Amino acid sequence: MSLGFTVSGRIAKPPRDVFDAVVNPTTLSRYFTTLGGASAPLTAGAVVTWWGLVPVEVDEVVPEQRIVLRWDAETADGQPAYKTKIVMGFEALEDGSTFVTVAESGWIEDAAGQKAAFANCEGWSAMLSAMKAWLEHGINLREGFYPSEMRGVLPTSTARR
Repeated sequence: MSLGFTVSGRIAKPPRDVFDAVVNPTTLSRYFTTLGGASAPLTAGAVVTWWGLVPVEVDEVVPEQRIVLRWDAETADGQPAYKTKIVMGFEALEDGSTFVTVAESGWIEDAAGQKAAFANCEGWSAMLSAMKAWLEHGINLREGFYPSEMRGVLPTSTARR
C-alpha cells in the first residue's frame, strides 16, 4: 500500500483556459513555477523541467480533461529513488467554470514518505489557490509567499522559510 491524497477546487473559467494554465509553460510560470519557470509545454511523452531543476515526466495529456505526470519522490538519505504519480482532472461545470482535481500517489509508507506527501498536499493546494487567483483576478499569490523563494531557493518539505 502507498500514501496519496486528492485536492480540488472550482475555478471560474472554462476548462480550455484552466487546462491551458497548466500545460502552457509561460502561464504556469506566472503563478506556480515562478522560481526558474517551466521549460516546455506538457505533451505526452515529454520530460519538462519545473522550477529550473525538477524533471517532470508527462505520461498522458487529454485536452481539457486530464493530465498524468510522474516525478521523483523526496526520500530519506540513503533510500532508493522512486516516483510518484500526479493525475489532474478538469471537469466542466454547468455554470461554465471548471472543477479541478489533483491527486498524487505512490509514496512509500515511512516517515520520509509521510513528510513528503504532506508537503506536496500543501503544495498542490497552494497551486490550486494560486491558479484561481491568477486566472480569475490576475493576482500572483505565490510571489513573496515562501521566504525561501525570495532568497532564490525552491521551497521543499525541509526548507520553506
